[in-house]
Amino acid sequence: MSTAAAKALPYGFLPPLGLTGRGGTTGRVANVLREAIIEADLPPGADLDKQAICERLGVSRFPVSEALGRLQAEGLVEILPQRGTRVSRISLAEVRQATFIRRALEAEAVRALAASPRRAFIGPLDDNLRRQRDAVEAEDRRAFHTLDLAFHQILLDALAFPRVRAAVEAARASLDRVRRLLASPRRHAVSLAEHETIVEAIRRGDAAAAGSAMEAHLDSVVTELLGFAKDNPTVFEDC
Repeated sequence: MSTAAAKALPYGFLPPLGLTGRGGTTGRVANVLREAIIEADLPPGADLDKQAICERLGVSRFPVSEALGRLQAEGLVEILPQRGTRVSRISLAEVRQATFIRRALEAEAVRALAASPRRAFIGPLDDNLRRQRDAVEAEDRRAFHTLDLAFHQILLDALAFPRVRAAVEAARASLDRVRRLLASPRRHAVSLAEHETIVEAIRRGDAAAAGSAMEAHLDSVVTELLGFAKDNPTVFEDC
């Protein structure tokens, strides 16, 4: 089937699962739906047609129902008794809380890295920044998002505090949809410049500047989000 024909089908952006694949069927369905929600193919507030999803993915109702239950636990969907299921709208309060956690932990992380004599992580950071520049020039949204995540992961891995990394990753998960909504060539160029400022401060061993640069980086996302929320109130549950 051609791409154009697939797009015309209900939920044509969802890839059929087929009969094989790694992991259980429920987990695979959850992964596909989660990605569609994060990418905003299934936008906030959208009603979900469980039967159409079953037909598109080529699975029975049971794994779809189980997958939706998992996504409800993650805060990505709402299962409304006698009314059906819909994609959850984004909570600004939750975004603020998640950003608060990231700001505190990641700013302190780069301060510690800037003060450390170990510099093995600088090479991977420079390589990541080079590939970020390529993605910005190509206006490759997906590639930039992946590299953005990797940039922060390199820093957390270098810090080598597993509990800190786990706390940041948990907070970051709730911000994924926001990052997709704000994605644009301009936003990516701004993020790249902010990443470069962070790395240069670390390279100089300037702990205060590194922490301030990370705080400014995360604050700028929230500032932009609040402006977006004013223009798109139906996307958010507490706007």
